[in-house]
Amino acid sequence: MSWGLISEMGHVAIQTTDLQGSIFDATQLLGLRVTEKTDSEVYLAAASVHHELVYVESDVNGIHSLGLVARDGDALRTIRQRVRDEGLPVISEKPVSAGVQDGFTFVGPEGWIFEIYTDMQPDVPAQLSFGPDRYGHINFHPKDVTGMMKFLHRVLDFRLSDVIGDDFAYFMRCNPDHHGIALIKGEGTFHHHAWQTQSIADLGKLGDRLHQVGRELIWGPVRHGAGHNIAAYYVETSGAVVELYTDLEQIYDDARPPVVWGADENWYNMWSSFRPQEFRTFGIPTVTNRAAKVS
Repeated sequence: MSWGLISEMGHVAIQTTDLQGSIFDATQLLGLRVTEKTDSEVYLAAASVHHELVYVESDVNGIHSLGLVARDGDALRTIRQRVRDEGLPVISEKPVSAGVQDGFTFVGPEGWIFEIYTDMQPDVPAQLSFGPDRYGHINFHPKDVTGMMKFLHRVLDFRLSDVIGDDFAYFMRCNPDHHGIALIKGEGTFHHHAWQTQSIADLGKLGDRLHQVGRELIWGPVRHGAGHNIAAYYVETSGAVVELYTDLEQIYDDARPPVVWGADENWYNMWSSFRPQEFRTFGIPTVTNRAAKVS
């Protein structure tokens, strides 16, 4: 269900200097499955789709692209025209990811690369094991957070769900999920990709798996105020943070005004005022040395 041009969050693609370590994290800790491999890329998913996470072998760690699913062909054409009207550089007029029928890729504000597409092919898992139900949302830290919020609304039709402080943070949705993209003012880095699971017990099992390999949760479980989800976090091999969450607020009234929080209110942890000081220092940059514009 979608009211706008984007129907769902598609994927996050990450460049990694340790491809095998990243695959281990995604399959053995988070519980995703590999759906396709190329010479330099590995596609993974939790849901019954071709991919929701892509690792690209590289000599740097960083965000390769952020994938979004257009509602239909008309929505894809509308977004193409809006991108042209904005004068934003287009990297490719054709899909660059495997498993999708139509799409294009462009460079948005601050160098963030967006891949917009339709009709991802299905990939049904052979059997169910541990792991999340699906990819849910991302969180990144633009330098111009209000400018990024306005761009996501103006070009990609995202709606505001919650506003934190004055020019500090925005939670934005493209479907009933409280947020598909969360923006917090920062240094231009990507913070985390997040995955929906069924129960808070799954967060405890994630903590056990991390402990068994000498790793740890960096925060959680916590109950957020903005979004109401229960979440736990760890750092993956690339340096990005991974969130496993459950019980996210669903918004079915597209006209619902955004919830406004004061900058000093406890919007981040309803169970405690504690938040690790280093939590927001984790993350990876966007990688902008991609192919030149294609006409």
